Amino acid sequence: MNQPGWHLPGIFLPFLALVLTISGCALPSLNDRVESRSVPAEQTANTRLGAAIEPLTLAHPSESGVVLLENAHDAFAARALLAEGADATLDVQYYIWQSDITGTLLLDVLYRAAERGVRVRLLLDDNGISGLDKPLAALDTHPNIQVRLFNPFVVRSPKWIGYVTSFQRLNHRMHNKSFTADNQATIIGGRNVADQYFGAGQGAMFADLDVLAIGPVVSELSDDFDRYWSSASSYPAAIILPEPAEVDLERVVETTRECSASTEASRYVCAVAESGFLKNLLAGDLEYTWAPVSMVSDDPAKVWGEKSKNDPVSRQLAEAIGRPERSVTLVSPYFIPTETGVEMFREMESNGVQVRVLTNSLEANDVAMVHSGYAKYRKPLLEAGVELFELRKLPGGEPQEERLQKSLTGSSSSSLHAKTFAVDGKRLFVGSFNFDPRSVHINTELGFVIESPELTRMMEARFEEQVRVTAYELVLDEAGDLQWLERNGEQVITHSQDPGTGLIKRMMVSFFSFLPIESLL
Repeated sequence: MNQPGWHLPGIFLPFLALVLTISGCALPSLNDRVESRSVPAEQTANTRLGAAIEPLTLAHPSESGVVLLENAHDAFAARALLAEGADATLDVQYYIWQSDITGTLLLDVLYRAAERGVRVRLLLDDNGISGLDKPLAALDTHPNIQVRLFNPFVVRSPKWIGYVTSFQRLNHRMHNKSFTADNQATIIGGRNVADQYFGAGQGAMFADLDVLAIGPVVSELSDDFDRYWSSASSYPAAIILPEPAEVDLERVVETTRECSASTEASRYVCAVAESGFLKNLLAGDLEYTWAPVSMVSDDPAKVWGEKSKNDPVSRQLAEAIGRPERSVTLVSPYFIPTETGVEMFREMESNGVQVRVLTNSLEANDVAMVHSGYAKYRKPLLEAGVELFELRKLPGGEPQEERLQKSLTGSSSSSLHAKTFAVDGKRLFVGSFNFDPRSVHINTELGFVIESPELTRMMEARFEEQVRVTAYELVLDEAGDLQWLERNGEQVITHSQDPGTGLIKRMMVSFFSFLPIESLL
């Protein structure tokens, strides 16, 4: 006979299991973490990269050389070649790294670099490495590879349990992206490591932008990498991930080789081999634009809500850009200006500054919930005088309504992912910063401000060319309602609602716009 008070309802046992799981969600101690720092550029001057770059930098003291990487294949080739050319160090930092073709190929080049004696430090945000726990744990056992996870989830599966206990911490992510070889050359920008960023595979594709840089700004970025690497949010993989078996590293190498030999990967490698960037680099004909370049970066303490030692990226950008006098041309895939931003643009327009913005249309946006945060500001922006354009869905995607569910949860057909803006035909920003509350207040961000009239005017000219061909222009009709103008040569088609979308999706976006979630977008 059961005694009173000892009868356990059936629902109690699952609840008890959840409580016990949650109780083990505390982050481990970092007391035994071994620290390391980037190797000064002076000590890598005799590497292959150093020997090739030093004559160029000596000819341009106090300036950095930059190359814009717009083409997806060029962007992949640049990373692969930096890894292959490194002799001393590779410092690599990303928000997302997927276990697809390009992710696997780039892990392979890092492994091969480590095999020839290069020290590899790989810092990944733990929110974007789905399916990579075993490979990363195995690579971390290599004597020349150190893997760290930024702001990690303690419970590995399912990860969402972490949000139950630590949402305030885990909602903050490291959105930075950089790839630095021998402290001599670096690549930063909007691209994560996944097929959709590098034009591989058959799925979604992103239009994105990176910068390859050499010169003084590289050491500045290496110092910033060290700051993140040694931060309180950076955890060695060995104390977060399950312990790998002795054969796991061999399996990772074998899996990588099998992927590399696959038909799809071989086809992609052949396409990259045709890259104009690759041919120019191998021929010694790569042309750099030389200009003063400054780095803007958030303090990693931002994820803990602590007071930063330096201003946030948003304020650093405001100071670096100064007060626009003539024009602002902004490209942002996730554009949520907020009321403050609308007022700022209205003031610019009233002072004679031309403001132009290109963002994703609803049919091209890969996160429709974010679109709901932007959509309510379209009329106020147009009323303020802002010229507003929305990228059309590029050819090759599935019909939008067939992809409804995937679009609402973060997948898409071809869409805009580049984050850049130009000011007064003089200054250009390229980086990871979106013009939205998440970039301003929640995530850490990284970018370069380039003082180059040549590159800035080139970006502005391409903006003008592209919006005519690939974007809808938004206007207000006589009644003050939104219209989308689609230009196809001499033909202009007028849409009275978000083009290329169905009623259900528009209704869901409208519903999201009423929720108090703007600060999280």
